[in-house]
Amino acid sequence: SPPLSSSSSPLWALPEELLLLICSYLDAQALGRLGQVCRRLRSFTGRDVLWRRIARGCLNSGFTQLGTDLAVGVPVKERVKVSRNWRHGRCQREILLKWKHKQVAPFFSTFLMPWMELDGEYLYLSQAENIEAYRLCADTAGLQRHPQAIFSGHQEDVCRFVLVNSHVVSGGGDGNIVLHKIHGSYSVKFPAHEQEVNCVDFQGGLIVSGSRDRTAKVWSLSTGRVGQCLHTVQTEDRVWSIAISPLLSSFVTGTACCGHTSPLRIWDFESGQLLTCLGTDFHRGAGVLDVFYETPSLLLSCGYDTYIRYWDIRTSTRKCVQEWEEPHDSALYCIRSDGNHMIASGSSYYGVVRLWDKRQTRCLQSFHLSSPTSSPVYCLRFSTTHLYAALASALHVLDFTTP
Repeated sequence: SPPLSSSSSPLWALPEELLLLICSYLDAQALGRLGQVCRRLRSFTGRDVLWRRIARGCLNSGFTQLGTDLAVGVPVKERVKVSRNWRHGRCQREILLKWKHKQVAPFFSTFLMPWMELDGEYLYLSQAENIEAYRLCADTAGLQRHPQAIFSGHQEDVCRFVLVNSHVVSGGGDGNIVLHKIHGSYSVKFPAHEQEVNCVDFQGGLIVSGSRDRTAKVWSLSTGRVGQCLHTVQTEDRVWSIAISPLLSSFVTGTACCGHTSPLRIWDFESGQLLTCLGTDFHRGAGVLDVFYETPSLLLSCGYDTYIRYWDIRTSTRKCVQEWEEPHDSALYCIRSDGNHMIASGSSYYGVVRLWDKRQTRCLQSFHLSSPTSSPVYCLRFSTTHLYAALASALHVLDFTTP
């Protein structure tokens, strides 16, 4: 039979739709080998449409469970290749930034508790009272040496912040909330809580905040009502984490689990009333340190009791649908998911970052970033190629583009 590279080959005589159908039955290895036959097949088998099905089953390939592509513009075939490095833990590690301990009194210093947000070409990082925006280097895993912008306004450390719709909203140890417009000089600051604002979220023109003062509050950003408190929720417990539902109809609070059965509760935006509690088997002190929605009905939580929990509020509010236990019995400070199969977690000891596959019960990979000294991973963020982890004294990056 004539070679596949021949222009008269029966393979190329087939309609393109039929060729795509035939190739859709091939796995990644077979597609790769077919692409080695000739330049024409290499070009044909490199099409995104052929790799999209494979990529949706991979870790951190940029596709959500619903098939939404979060990395448009990056060839899907390349993402599948990098995904193998995530699965097998193949990466290069580097420390991008170091910061000194904060001196609070003579002979006494404390660690910073940094928070991060990743937005395209920029990494936003809180350091003490400020939030700094660093441009990511295009060809490396590094950051430009100096920040492109600095957002200030708090008198004490920034506890947490979010980046939404070209706005930075932060909560600080001074009890204030500060809103900055990224491209411009517009900023708003208003007193929010009697004690530090541990957590904030911002969507649809509304801010929710949680505090050590045992309240969660809903704030308006409507014209003429900026900074007006719409609801004050008495949580009767310190609020460590908070997240707004993608439907903008409710929000969830994660509390210290000292004064009630469940530290996870969902509240109605319109009335500020309690809608439901999640879970019934939390032990006292099992505070929730991080929580976020993947979809309007799916959310992840983690905290002091060493478990990552996956909740589906369509099926049950009494029990989570899946859970994973930190193997070294340490608290989990932060979690993040790719919206599909992968979860990354940061623990309280030795800067341990773990990767999990939701389809498995055991940890997939682990990385010790602060051994032999011990430091929590306060925050982590990742793209399809890099993972950034903020520890007490440094910012680390794991580069998965290197085989």
